[in-house]
Formats: sequence, C-alpha cells, structure tokens
Amino acid sequence: MARAVIPPISRLCEGVIRILGMNPGMMELQGTNTYLLGSGKRRILLDAGDENKPEYIQNLQKVLKEEDVDLEHIIITHWHHDHIGGVKEVLKHVNADVSVWKYPRTDGDEQEGIPLKFLKDGHEFKTENATFKVCHTPGHTTDHIVLFSPTTGQMFSGDNVLGEGTAVFEDLYEYMRSLSLMVGMKPTVIFPGHGPVVEDPVKKITYYIDHRNAREAQVLKVLCDNPDKIFSALEIVKIIYVDVNENLHYAASINVTHHLEKLVKEGKVISSGDGWQYRKLESSL
Repeated sequence: MARAVIPPISRLCEGVIRILGMNPGMMELQGTNTYLLGSGKRRILLDAGDENKPEYIQNLQKVLKEEDVDLEHIIITHWHHDHIGGVKEVLKHVNADVSVWKYPRTDGDEQEGIPLKFLKDGHEFKTENATFKVCHTPGHTTDHIVLFSPTTGQMFSGDNVLGEGTAVFEDLYEYMRSLSLMVGMKPTVIFPGHGPVVEDPVKKITYYIDHRNAREAQVLKVLCDNPDKIFSALEIVKIIYVDVNENLHYAASINVTHHLEKLVKEGKVISSGDGWQYRKLESSL
C-alpha cells in the first residue's frame, strides 16, 4: 500500500502546525513529524527531527517567520536520533532563551551537548489558549512520553502510535500498559511521530492492543504446535509475518523476541541459548 503524502508544512488545526523532518526511511515512513504548538507569540516545538537536515531547518525558520513567533520550549518525545538529532541545529537558528525538555532515560546516557531540562509525569505546559500534559508512556523506549490536551482531546503520540502500520518497542509489558493508559484518556485525535493524522484514535489504539495480543497468540501457537523444536525469533517471523516485506523481518524479529521474553516471564516458554521452546506442563499423575 502506498504511503500517504505528507507536505513539508501543514497547518492541521488551530494551534497545531506540522513540520516534516525531511528524513524519509523504512522506519521513519515519510519522515519525523515535528509540531509547532500554541497560538501565542511564544510556542512549543515538539521533537526536532534528525541531524543534518538543512531543508527541515529552512522550513522551521519559514514557519516561525510567517507566524512571527519565538520558541519557548522544545519538548522531545524520546531519545531516538530522528526525534532529538536536530536539536543542536535548531538551537543555532532560534531565539537563545528556549528550554529543551525530555523525560530521563533509565537505560543509558543522555545525548551530550544539549542543555536538557527533565520532565516529570504530569508536567504541564501552557501556551496561549492551550495546555498540554506530559504522560510518561514507556515501552517504545524507557523515556517515551506523549503530550495530551485535556481540553481538546488532542494527543501527540510520538512513536507509541503511528499514522500508518504498527510501532516497534523495547519492552512489551510496559508498552501494553502505556497503550492501555492512552486509550483510557479517550483522545479525539492523534498527531503521531510518523505518518498521517489519526482521526479515529481510540479505534487505532485498540487495534494496536488487539494486534499485539493476536501476534502473541501466533507466537505461542508456533511453539505449541512444535513442542520438541527450538526456534529462533527469525524462524518464527517467517512463519507468522508472511504479509510483511522481508526488509522488515529483522525489526519484526525484535518484536517477536519481546513477546518471547514476556512469555518466558509468564512461564509459558523456555529460553534455550539463542532459541525458544514451548514449556511443556508436567503431569501431576
């Protein structure tokens, strides 16, 4: 299926301007969506794209000039390079008094050379006519956050929910908890980190939850149907991801591995070296 066309600059609604990161790729889809938020003279930039993207910087400068505004805050949804990589270059071309915010990682160091301030769950940012609440939603990464506007129902989902396809994650257990939290907020619209706007967000998040549960059932069935065989994650991918381009099989194998790790914790699967095997229940007779 062809990807939706996303213009370099889109005025999506009052107080939300999307500026595409100009970094298309297999995982980035059309590129990273960055967002200029608010309607006053001092606004928020959500995410900053990747490094070495001069066209993105030009488009950002164009929007700031046309809107006749400065930046007050840059908020980063998570540490991946396609979201934080452009911060240093952005800071060279905007007003000097902008603050850069990010939730702290628990599994690694923060990027050097960026003057970060650290977010807390529940932190609120106010602009003219808009308030955005920070919600810590780990799973894709340990530091992942979404922004949510309680008054409008707008949700900025980072990489937890994409405009097209499904997302990858580091920790399935945490990711599923985050999706449950997000669907419980009952967003009216999702502005994702990649891909087009999601107009039916509750349906989309519910699909993500159901999809992951269905994938887990498929993984378990492969092992259960072959209880004496040890499978690699990639072997399982080739069986259950028959409708996915082979270029994405490695990424899919990472997701399958997370399912397997979860199943090991639940006592349903055994980890055997680099492989995985169904855990046979011992008879009590």
